[in-house]
Amino acid sequence: MTESSTPRRPVVFVHGLWLHADSWTPWVDRYAEAGYAPTNPGWPGDSPTVEETREHPDRVGGHGIDDVVAHHVEIIAGLAAPPVVVGHSFGGLIAQRLLAEGHAAAAVAIDPAPMRGNILLPPSSLKVASVALRNPAHFSGAVALTPDEFRYGFANELADDEAAALYDQWTIPSPGRPLFEDAAANLLPGSPARVDTHADRGPLLLVAGGMDHTVPPSLTRTAAKLYRKHSPAVTDLIELPDRGHSLTIDHGWAEVADATLAWLKEKGL
Repeated sequence: MTESSTPRRPVVFVHGLWLHADSWTPWVDRYAEAGYAPTNPGWPGDSPTVEETREHPDRVGGHGIDDVVAHHVEIIAGLAAPPVVVGHSFGGLIAQRLLAEGHAAAAVAIDPAPMRGNILLPPSSLKVASVALRNPAHFSGAVALTPDEFRYGFANELADDEAAALYDQWTIPSPGRPLFEDAAANLLPGSPARVDTHADRGPLLLVAGGMDHTVPPSLTRTAAKLYRKHSPAVTDLIELPDRGHSLTIDHGWAEVADATLAWLKEKGL
């Protein structure tokens, strides 16, 4: 079989709150060079560009976790083969649901938002979530970060000029509803933040940034423990001790991308 006739495995990148899908572009290029067929489709209501999404925050408002999962299930249904799903933050939670529900061959969840069962939320996580939770109107609307909020939640490990540049380049308004749903996850058995940790599934890689204010590494370690307690399926964990929540978009993104590519190759994917 020639190289040109060998199907490339699809990869679907899923962004989290407040970053546009185009922030995955360097990853898309890296994965394409490594032999995959990547795509970065965005969430329901996202506009094609950062600027247009900022101009129309009403389009993204009101969408919850189930909406985002269903949106990506529809995209995956059009692919030639089950993909690897790579998600960051709330995208990491979406990636875990897609894997557990049989829509993906494998998943990489980077600084993933906590799933139901992950009970002890650190104060820094609650501070970031309060951006949406302090106003009930955000449940059905959109919320944007200020530069200071982005600095605390995403860019606490970066120099001021890099933090400002990333804010200007990639941030968008996002629905507040996923944060309400995640905050209530442990009160509701049918929460959309639930993930079936008993599921028969493909390999899962969890990546934790050691200095992350939004998803501190304790949350990702707890997620790994929940999976390993309930399933013999592969659940691996990589910790990057000096990285914050911006690890997929800042100056060190390539180190993270290459670590995920090495893991995929190790798993034969």
